[in-house]
Amino acid sequence: MHSGTKYLDGQGRVMAGALCAPQQMITEKFLPVLKSGGMTLAPFNAWVVLKGLETLDLRMRAQTVRAQILAEWLEKHPAVARVHYPGLTSHPQHDLAMRQMSGLGGAVLSFDVKADGPEQSRQRAFHVMDQMQMLSLSTNLGDTKTLVAHPASTSHGRLTEAQRQAAGIGQGLIRVAVGLEYPQDIQKDLSRGLDTL
Repeated sequence: MHSGTKYLDGQGRVMAGALCAPQQMITEKFLPVLKSGGMTLAPFNAWVVLKGLETLDLRMRAQTVRAQILAEWLEKHPAVARVHYPGLTSHPQHDLAMRQMSGLGGAVLSFDVKADGPEQSRQRAFHVMDQMQMLSLSTNLGDTKTLVAHPASTSHGRLTEAQRQAAGIGQGLIRVAVGLEYPQDIQKDLSRGLDTL
């Protein structure tokens, strides 16, 4: 199962998904649901995803380069406690990621703001996001524009605090799905908040 809404489309234009399985599973399990539920893309949406595939390689490489630059910059910022990005040599699985991901770290990273305790972490994370003027707040990813989210209150908001902590999702964690803007513009927008913590 893959979300075509994310990188396959790449510009936030459609909601789409792809379900890939052996022919027998498709025929026996999915085809009956498809016939009764109508889970097919409209022709225009399918065309949009196909057009997005034409530039997928170029977009992913460009977004990954920008994510690497941003991760290295964040790792040096005094208001950042930790950066989670497999392209960094400090990542515990950096070598494995480089082997599996053709030497690229991907276009999504996250970082924890420095703080004393969960409440201050949450306040500081929201301060950083509230100061942004260019980057967009969104729980989505894979767009050509950089999207920022606070996982503890969005994608992982239904978990208990203990479950979030076990998963490494603290109140000070900010996720960044890096787009195609100039890296310096992304840094400048995040600096508005990070530099004033």
